[in-house]
Amino acid sequence: MSGRGNVPRPHGHGPMGMAMGAKAKDFRGSARQLLSYLKPFRLAMGLVLLFAAASTLFNIAGPKVLALATDELAAGLMRMVTGAGGGIDFGYIGKVLLAMAGLYLVSALFSYLQGHIMAGVSTDVSYNLRGAIAKKINRLPLSYFHHTSQGDVLSRITNDVDTLSSSLSQSVTQLVTSACTMIGVLIMMLSISWQLTLVALCMVPLSLAFTLGVVKASQRHFRGQQEYLGAVNGRVEEMYGGHTVVKAFNREKQALGAFDKENGKLYDAGWKAQFFSGLMMPVIGFVSNLGYVAVCMAGAALAASGGMTIGGIQAFIQYVRSFTQPIVQLANTGSQLQMAVAAAERVFAFLSEEEEPAPTPALRMQDLDVQGAVTFSHVRFGYNGPDEPVIRDFSAVVLPGQKVAIVGPTGAGKTTIVKLLMRFHDLDGGEILLDGRPATDFSREDLRTEFGMVLQDAWLYNASIMENIRYGRLDATDEEVVAAAKAAQADHFIRTLPGGYQMELSEEGTNVSLGQKQLLTIARAILADPRVMILDEATSSVDTRTEALLQRAMDNLMEGRTSFIIAHRLSTIRSADLILCMRDGDIVEQGTHEELMARGGFYAQLYQSQFAQ
Repeated sequence: MSGRGNVPRPHGHGPMGMAMGAKAKDFRGSARQLLSYLKPFRLAMGLVLLFAAASTLFNIAGPKVLALATDELAAGLMRMVTGAGGGIDFGYIGKVLLAMAGLYLVSALFSYLQGHIMAGVSTDVSYNLRGAIAKKINRLPLSYFHHTSQGDVLSRITNDVDTLSSSLSQSVTQLVTSACTMIGVLIMMLSISWQLTLVALCMVPLSLAFTLGVVKASQRHFRGQQEYLGAVNGRVEEMYGGHTVVKAFNREKQALGAFDKENGKLYDAGWKAQFFSGLMMPVIGFVSNLGYVAVCMAGAALAASGGMTIGGIQAFIQYVRSFTQPIVQLANTGSQLQMAVAAAERVFAFLSEEEEPAPTPALRMQDLDVQGAVTFSHVRFGYNGPDEPVIRDFSAVVLPGQKVAIVGPTGAGKTTIVKLLMRFHDLDGGEILLDGRPATDFSREDLRTEFGMVLQDAWLYNASIMENIRYGRLDATDEEVVAAAKAAQADHFIRTLPGGYQMELSEEGTNVSLGQKQLLTIARAILADPRVMILDEATSSVDTRTEALLQRAMDNLMEGRTSFIIAHRLSTIRSADLILCMRDGDIVEQGTHEELMARGGFYAQLYQSQFAQ
């Protein structure tokens, strides 16, 4: 990812592995898209192809050069045996061996260069893709994450990008190398003996049949292996994330049983995949050995008749050995390309998801003197569209500086209202006004600068307490952070912790209590100093004494600011200027606590039910 340093990390279900060997739904379209993405690297890719081809060709020339030394050695021995004069010309043989060493050295150099360049290309591709995905996540609407698991998103940024990178770095060079090897070796074989070449080619259909059969049989099990691996990963993370609950209800045996079931499926698919994959080399080796026998028999006959030299037979056998190997490599390359394109398809599908609309804003907060008046006018909204409404017809007028409480039973739409206020979702109907101006006239980022939010679930990340509070306003000084902590009644407990404000919080803030986590998030909101404050069950995790202290601090904080408070404990919102009582997505009553109690309606029933004996 492009960002470095200490960044907040989301928590959720673990990544689900992409199916190894899985085929892309649209192979051609995804391959074209991948090639277009690689356009900035076309010069480097061209060099990779050139160096890979050059390395292969220099390597192929080696056996043919070695045949010269072998022929001279055989000829010298014959001269010595027959007494024809002279002997073995070791000087000539030495020159031939030096030339062959030079060929292999140049081949190794080209191989190193293409590997080095391709490693850089694949690393740059994965770096850019992860950066693009990270930016894309911030531009997607929250509704996307309602129907897509966090594990699937994490899989795209980890497993799929890794698969694409590794498959790309291996398959491109291997494809060129294998193709050049097959063509070059075939030419060399024909230059030595067309008769032996025909004998060797008879083994190719048999090798291809076995290779394709093994690949086809193993693909299904490789897909199953990755599918079950994802299930095992999800099961492990789920149980680890809820290990306290598992232990509290003594469900260790059930958790292990469920894990063993998934692990058994993974084991079954894994050993079958490895078994079929392991058959590849023995089968190809067996077919190759049959080819060697046939070539040796035919070569011996040709040598006896004077149609071939000993060096030619030796070189040809080496080429036969080099000819069967690319067949296996090409089969593996095809599988790797499928994996790369399938991974690219998932990544590009995510990058092409519809983003939050970002029209040019008509207004900017810095040009206005924001007072904090909020008007809801016939607001309608449903998470799954207008056919399944959560908010049916919500209308309310909130004056600047008012303290507004939103109450109602679970599922009434209280939290949804504040999400709409911050434009986490777009409305299906109606509008929300800020100081008489439609919220849609502002950009989402600009609008949220005037809102502070404290959720029921406190969110902290792996950094110091100082940095967690400073997340509310990144340019705040240490003194301002401390002042915000004091206003949130958090300064005292922070100073009692080892390290104080510099104490490192764990990844999920597990080294402080729930109440302390909530106080830190409130301090973060105080530091942001917004015109509108939203508190969604902000005091639900603190004890009675802390709640009393916090309530006084919140009263001071909300003085002169518009505040929306969602609370189930109705005793905490008795002093609210306006109480909106919701049921089934609508306001059924509104007024002050005294007015609503005197009315004896739905609010009075809710309030009295909390104190019923």
